[in-house]
Amino acid sequence: MKALLLSGGLDSVSLAYWLKPSIAITVNYGQNCADAEIRASKTICKKLCIDHHVINVNLKEIGSGDLSEKVVSKSGPKSDWWPYRNQLLITIVSTYILSNNLSVNEIIFGTLKSDGYHADGKESFFKSMNELLKIQEGDIQVSTPAIHLTCIELIKTSMIQSSLLGWSHSCHKSNYACGNCRGCFKQQNVFNELGWIL
Repeated sequence: MKALLLSGGLDSVSLAYWLKPSIAITVNYGQNCADAEIRASKTICKKLCIDHHVINVNLKEIGSGDLSEKVVSKSGPKSDWWPYRNQLLITIVSTYILSNNLSVNEIIFGTLKSDGYHADGKESFFKSMNELLKIQEGDIQVSTPAIHLTCIELIKTSMIQSSLLGWSHSCHKSNYACGNCRGCFKQQNVFNELGWIL
């Protein structure tokens, strides 16, 4: 069985509509926008009849950049960089799956072509994570079905309607769209390019 890591943003919401997984898992790891991400994810899962799980693990103390209340780390390539975030999320979700005896052997991760500027957005990272997971318990692997797509291409491939995608939350800084972060800029640009009105 497959489980989607659902942040409630454009990419994961489009994946939810496209792939219709049995389970979606949202992680509150202490990010500024956690409440809005959970709210958006719950709404999408309800509309798509997907079993939704929320994991609460407070990692705020080790955060960085727009998603946290700390300044951007000098190691970060962009303002929204959180150290080892994808590795942390995969580990947390895998642990949750096993500790709750969920019959999940695949975690769907919403990485896109544009995420390749992050070391943990590259194919090589996910290959390494799968090798690591393979030598551990649970027989869980991570798939990245949209890693060669842009956000626009994913939305068009999924055929999601604007009315449903409008429930997504992409802001990195707040539970309400700040209009001034990379997440908000992405959502505005995507909707503009598609000719949709927010």
